[in-house]
Amino acid sequence: MRKVKVHKLFRKTRFFFFALFGLIVLSVSLLSIVTVSRELSDEYESNSRAIAENIANSSVDILLNRNLATLQSLIDQFVEVQSIRYIYITSDTGEYLAHTFVPGIPDAILASDPFSTETVQRSLPGLGDFVEVGSPILSGAAGTVHVGMDLELLGLKIQRAIGQQLALLGIIFVIGSLLTFWFVNMAARPLADLLVFAAKVAGGARPGEDEPIAMRDDEAGELARLFLHVARRGGGGSRE
Repeated sequence: MRKVKVHKLFRKTRFFFFALFGLIVLSVSLLSIVTVSRELSDEYESNSRAIAENIANSSVDILLNRNLATLQSLIDQFVEVQSIRYIYITSDTGEYLAHTFVPGIPDAILASDPFSTETVQRSLPGLGDFVEVGSPILSGAAGTVHVGMDLELLGLKIQRAIGQQLALLGIIFVIGSLLTFWFVNMAARPLADLLVFAAKVAGGARPGEDEPIAMRDDEAGELARLFLHVARRGGGGSRE
């Protein structure tokens, strides 16, 4: 007899598990994107501010001696750090003492507050998008250091970190879905065997209790034995 396939009965079960896995992966992915983005952005800003404070502490003596050539050399060294894109230092009067812009300071920088140490995001034409932090020198009495970090580089780091996590979640989703289908099929197999057994009984055959499905100790086996019992009682009764 042709093998009976039990697909329709477990179709909703498969869909439920597939949807459940999809919802879990989607939820974890969204949480991962938000968390990674926030953590890397905070770390990026914290590192930028630490660099600004380092420059501020290192430039005190230089500014007191008005050695602007040494000051320029100092900030040029920090620009070699991968994520730093520009540095400029202003005096206590707002004068631009040193900077790393080539060929000159952008208008957006010139129009900004030279004494501000708040974190701001800037879009400089021809240069890109940046997050800028500041640090006062001698509490602002000697000037202010401003450090601009590349937002494009931050975006690439976030994409790389998120991409790795999404790839892992995608693998988990695929493996989980395959395992779900396998478990559902394994659960459906006794029912398919039971249908075949019931069809034999209904067709007039009298299979014995040594049938594999009748020897099971679960609900499928109990139903198979019940079919046998009913078939025997029906076969042994009188007909009018």
